[in-house]
Amino acid sequence: MAKKGKEKNTKNKAKHSKLMQRKTDKARKEKSTRSEKLKAIIQKSKEKEEGLE
Repeated sequence: MAKKGKEKNTKNKAKHSKLMQRKTDKARKEKSTRSEKLKAIIQKSKEKEEGLE
């Protein structure tokens, strides 16, 4: 049977899930930017090596 009355703790749950989503999005973004920076560094080093040869 369903409970009667006001729903319990829905605001805190919504806030928590919002914050956790924000945290995972931030981590994903940092990971992708880091990999892009590393790719750029590797490409520059390869170009530099080709220029020396």
